[in-house]
Amino acid sequence: MSAIVALDVGSRTVGVARADRVSRMATPWFTLSRRGVRQDVDRLCKRWADLDVEIVVVGLPMTEDDTEQRATRLARQIGSALSERPGLTVHYQDEQYTTLEAERRLREAGISQRRHRELVDAWAAAVILEDWLAACDAAG
Repeated sequence: MSAIVALDVGSRTVGVARADRVSRMATPWFTLSRRGVRQDVDRLCKRWADLDVEIVVVGLPMTEDDTEQRATRLARQIGSALSERPGLTVHYQDEQYTTLEAERRLREAGISQRRHRELVDAWAAAVILEDWLAACDAAG
C-alpha cells in the first residue's frame, strides 16, 4: 500500500508523520536527529523503504509576511534532495502554527510536558500532513 509522508524540518531534528493513500489518516511517526541534508535524506528513505512512499510533503516555515527565512531554505534543501529520488513527488505546505497545534494536542492527550520535546516535531508533521490532505480535498 502506498504512503504519504510529511516532514517538519528543523535545524536539529526532522519530525515525520505518515498516512496511507486509502485511509488518509495522518499519524505522528518518529523524529530524526539531523546530521546534514544528504545523510538525513538517506536515513529517511531507508526508514520508509518498506512503505512504498510516493508523496512527501515538506512543511515550509514562512514568516507572517510570507518571506522565507533560514529554516525555510533548509526545508527546501531537504525537499530538493528528496525530489531527486526516483518515484518520489515532493509538495510543500505552509506550516505556520503547526507546532502550537501539536503542543495543544499533546496537552489534550495528557502527555507529560517532559515528553513534549521528543514528540512535538512528529506531531507537527502530522498537522502539516492533515493540512495538505485537506487542501487537496478542497481543491477536488
